[in-house]
Amino acid sequence: MAPEETVQVQPTNPSSDLNDIDCEKHGASRESNPMPDLKRKLRSRHLQMIAIGGTIGTGLFIGSGTAVANGGPVGALIAYIFVGTIVYSVMTSLGEIATYIPIPGAFTAYAARLVDPSLGFAMGWIYWFSWASTFALELTATGLIIQFWNDSINIAIFIAIFWVLITLLNFLPVSFYGELEFWLSSIKVITVVGFMIFAICIDAGVGDEGYLGFRYWVDPGPFAPYSGVHPDSTAKFVGFWSVLIQAGFSYQGTELVGIAAAETENPRKTVPAAIRKTFYRILFFFVLTIFFIGILVPYTNENLLTDGNDANSSPFVIAARLAGVKVLPHIINGVLLTVVLSAANSNVYSGSRILIGLAQEGFAPRWFKKTSKKGVPYFSVAFTAAFGLLGFMNVSNAGSTVFNWLVNIAGVAGFITWASLNGCHLAFMRALKARDISRDTLPYKAIWQPYYSWYGLFFNILIIITQGFTSFITSFSVTDFFIDYISLILFVVLYVGHKVYFRTSFVHPLEADIDTGRQEVENETWETEAPATTWHQKLLRSFLG
Repeated sequence: MAPEETVQVQPTNPSSDLNDIDCEKHGASRESNPMPDLKRKLRSRHLQMIAIGGTIGTGLFIGSGTAVANGGPVGALIAYIFVGTIVYSVMTSLGEIATYIPIPGAFTAYAARLVDPSLGFAMGWIYWFSWASTFALELTATGLIIQFWNDSINIAIFIAIFWVLITLLNFLPVSFYGELEFWLSSIKVITVVGFMIFAICIDAGVGDEGYLGFRYWVDPGPFAPYSGVHPDSTAKFVGFWSVLIQAGFSYQGTELVGIAAAETENPRKTVPAAIRKTFYRILFFFVLTIFFIGILVPYTNENLLTDGNDANSSPFVIAARLAGVKVLPHIINGVLLTVVLSAANSNVYSGSRILIGLAQEGFAPRWFKKTSKKGVPYFSVAFTAAFGLLGFMNVSNAGSTVFNWLVNIAGVAGFITWASLNGCHLAFMRALKARDISRDTLPYKAIWQPYYSWYGLFFNILIIITQGFTSFITSFSVTDFFIDYISLILFVVLYVGHKVYFRTSFVHPLEADIDTGRQEVENETWETEAPATTWHQKLLRSFLG
């Protein structure tokens, strides 16, 4: 059971002369650089499903099979539970800041205001680039998924069609994005729950293989040795660690709650609710899915390591084929199409909002903040969506090599963001202490602090440093090394370059800006969401709490 956190819908607004420290600097900034005119049109149910949909993707439907193959059923299970605790530390850290200062482009602003402007610059741009390049990857995946049914059609056709579709959708008001994500994420939820019911039936003996129980935990065994590593105990630990890194990639996207907070109705109430339920989502969707895959498919099954994007690579389909079920591959492939479309939609949304944060802090042109009357940042959406055209590079072999390098930059960006968010929370707590503001007055109070943030910060940095360890295991390859660490190298270059050029200094706790954007939220009022009127809405809301 998840630990209890303290939540207050109406926080106390401490009056202190220290809130006006560096008034000239911050006051001028607020006057000359006003906040972008985004609309708070995302309701509680939208935020709940954005939090779920941002995490459940190809990492769960396809990548989970590779995790079991590399770590074994128990090794993969332990890895996903462990990384889940790291993710929860990030989410609670983010929740405490985002509910107090729910502003556009939250990640960039928090790092720049609380820790160091150079950190905000480097983290913001590399995080934006991760979403922009991943958009191109998801567009390519849609073509590969459709080729599962007809491989004679050129993949470039689907990249073009879905690029236009996703781009146009993101020019609509944010409420439309929330509603679309709600239904697409609902399909993911229903599929995962359906697989769990299916797995229980197959394990009990319904399939061709008869009763399974925990057969595969005994033979071939609970842990898989990593190929080329000796002795056996070391090989099994290396296998486990490789899954640890992969699990982190699967969990990325959970932090979208922090980005959506700026466009959420009553963020002081809805954001804490979404944060609290993160623990249960991690436990239910990821841990249980890995558990059931491990008891249905032996880690020695060669199909688990198939490199692809369609249903043939999904452990859900592999388990069904072992059980003798023929129709499931087509159903899973259809679900995968909704998964990548949902991910592509979120890529453009989150990337455009990060650009707003970069512009707000002066790290990007201010015209990225311009919005339509409906609150759509059209310049940011167009610029982010344009990077989806990189997907056409996959049409040629030479282009796909360059594209793979771009995707690798996106790979570690999530871990860098998580580590930065833990660091931001530690700085946020120091700023509150310096101003003599009690954390008990916050609308959401994170648990086990500051120890839990230090825990997340340490292991996030450890994973960032060791995520390319496989390039050192056998024969060292310079190419493999740069592919694995290009994201970290780019982050360091951005940080050091900005630091040297602008000569920025670390933010003193008393000078940290924790006010801009906060008073506006405290003065806003929101309508109460209408009750569910249909049976499926009632069912989904009851499931989400």
